Amino acid sequence: MSRTRTLAVVGAVLAALAASATGATAQSRGPLFIVGGGERPPELMQRFVDLAGGPDSARIVVIPMASSSPAETGREHAAQLRDLGAEARPLVLDRQRADGADAARAVRRASGIWFPGGSQSRLADTLRSTAVLAAIRERNREGAAVGGTSAGAAVMSDSMITGDQIRPDADTAGYYGDEFPRIARDYIVLDPGFGLLSGVVVDQHFLRRERHNRLISVVLDHPRLLGVGIDESTAVIVRTDGTWEVAGRSTALVVDARNARVTPPGSGVLGAVDVRVHVLPAGATFDPPSGRARLQRAGGGGR
Repeated sequence: MSRTRTLAVVGAVLAALAASATGATAQSRGPLFIVGGGERPPELMQRFVDLAGGPDSARIVVIPMASSSPAETGREHAAQLRDLGAEARPLVLDRQRADGADAARAVRRASGIWFPGGSQSRLADTLRSTAVLAAIRERNREGAAVGGTSAGAAVMSDSMITGDQIRPDADTAGYYGDEFPRIARDYIVLDPGFGLLSGVVVDQHFLRRERHNRLISVVLDHPRLLGVGIDESTAVIVRTDGTWEVAGRSTALVVDARNARVTPPGSGVLGAVDVRVHVLPAGATFDPPSGRARLQRAGGGGR
């Protein structure tokens, strides 16, 4: 990565952090439904339809601009949502249309907005600073549900993992070819996301693609950010009161370094003590302001 690009990224992240000065306590009023990618089981997606108003009432706009084949992807995701009882249609955009009144009006009529996967940078570049993104934020403040999977999950927060590295590794390799073989400072690129979730950075495909090093590096570099890694076929639901609930077939992992002691930036190495890590299966909850997590008991309660 060029020095110019690196400085631009650092500036963007600092701006996002300044905007989230209240940390992970600042929430939009509507729920967020953040899926870690992979298969979308019907029982999981039914939760999103229910949050958007339920069968026969949910009106969902699918914005598939992360995909390299947006028209096809949009049709596929809209069809699944219709099968679950929602009214759903794709909204395929370029930047010009995304800044237009017609597209923004379509979003304002929706009770749910859904982002399929692909490239989060492609999605962000299409919508950032447009009328459509302003309408999405407005509808979420008014109570509409916003959800996304994979790249559509990464864009939710104010600081977004792009998938790029500031210092590429010659030994980065693996089953997917996108693993991160070390924990290091100034390593992972962040860009501004959509700002629907403040003080948080989201990683996806988390257990399946072994992205622990990436998320830990980001959180220790930016300890004011809560890190949440969401596995495939799994969702973190940000409820209207700001607490989180895990749903789906696997787990989410929360990395909390807000009260940790981290090696200083000039030390050349990255280390920390007193970092809190929560491994949260379906039914578990997390309260960002307090940092308290609860597991669901076998009988349905929490502890």
